[in-house]
Amino acid sequence: MTAKVTVEDVGRVAELAHLELLPEETPRMVGDLNAILDYVAELNELDTTGVAPLAQVSELIAGHASELRQDMPLPSLDRTDVMPQAPESDQVFFKVPKVIER
Repeated sequence: MTAKVTVEDVGRVAELAHLELLPEETPRMVGDLNAILDYVAELNELDTTGVAPLAQVSELIAGHASELRQDMPLPSLDRTDVMPQAPESDQVFFKVPKVIER
């Protein structure tokens, strides 16, 4: 693997993920992320000739797809029944506390 994760990369990823890393956590995170990327590079070296790509693991199980329910549209909850039960609403939307600061 030629491209390695740097301290700056870890800082940027932590910022994007809204994580606060302590200075002593950064070197370990650099090592962990590089180990993950090395493992992915190792997996990329595997010969997958003749292996069909999968969208889901359930495709491996014969007949499993027939056990899944049909994807049928169903009516949603009636707003006039639901909104009075909400702790806070404007009768159109639920009001929830702000959880992201930026």
